[in-house]
Amino acid sequence: MKYILHVILISLFSLTIISCSSSNDTKTTTDNTTTTSSPLYISVGDNGTILTSSDGTTWTSRTSGVTENLHGVTYANSTFVVVGATGTILTSLDGTTWTSRTSGITTPIWRVTYGNDTFVTGGGNGTILTSSDNGTTWTSRTSGTSNYLSDVTYSNSTFVVVGENGTILTSSDATTWTSRTSGTTQDLSGLTYGNSTFIAVGGDDTDYDNGTILTSSDGTTWTTKTSGATYAYWGIIYGNSTFVTAGPSGSIFTSSDGTTWTSRTSGITNHIWGVTYGNSTFVTVSYGGDILTSSDGISWTSRTSGTTEVLYAVTYKE
Repeated sequence: MKYILHVILISLFSLTIISCSSSNDTKTTTDNTTTTSSPLYISVGDNGTILTSSDGTTWTSRTSGVTENLHGVTYANSTFVVVGATGTILTSLDGTTWTSRTSGITTPIWRVTYGNDTFVTGGGNGTILTSSDNGTTWTSRTSGTSNYLSDVTYSNSTFVVVGENGTILTSSDATTWTSRTSGTTQDLSGLTYGNSTFIAVGGDDTDYDNGTILTSSDGTTWTTKTSGATYAYWGIIYGNSTFVTAGPSGSIFTSSDGTTWTSRTSGITNHIWGVTYGNSTFVTVSYGGDILTSSDGISWTSRTSGTTEVLYAVTYKE
């Protein structure tokens, strides 16, 4: 009898251990779908390319179900949202299985962000779309401009959108948008928030020169900074107390304050489109499928992506 009780106790203990170890891997949502809770990088690019990585080093190709070029990706509220050409929008709970959503437009969408319980995108012809149901349904908003909108972010209770010809728009609710004076006519391509500062970057998207950097504490009033760069800037992120921006011909610059910038050696000559930070690692993605990683934004290591498609954007989820 004691032997039987001993076996039962061991079995129950083993089941408890298995149950506890499994609980860190997945969670079930209210509609009985499953989402991953593991760290994950996701990059998107031409011809429906989607790549995932748990560490930024080893990358796996995923089936997107579309052939359109994919330009932007974000993660929030347990959902990945990807946007791209001809109004393409995809959503996923795990980064592996993707569902196509109806955007209601055919113009290209370039970037997407999340804030105030809302996903917000920006794209061609002044397009702004919003979704309050995790990217399932989308509503077109009036931006007040026909300029191409290249990037969007949310911080400090404010949505900020940037675009061509120095366009900057702000909104507190993603519904009503106000045009701001940027002080430049250069195309603005990238946007981030860090160290209590919004930073917009860009330049001449035709000749890839005239590197432009603007800063703002509130998204309303903007100041031009001297970048010292020949090239334009396309992507920017803040992490590890460092701003990292990148652009044509493998150019990478870093700054601790958004004012003074230092050129870094990337080791590649392809144009860098996107950059993110997560798990103590910066990741950039580029033309030709180039992926670079760095712990400090200074020294960069090339990684094998498994694709030669153009990669436009990359994001990270905890």
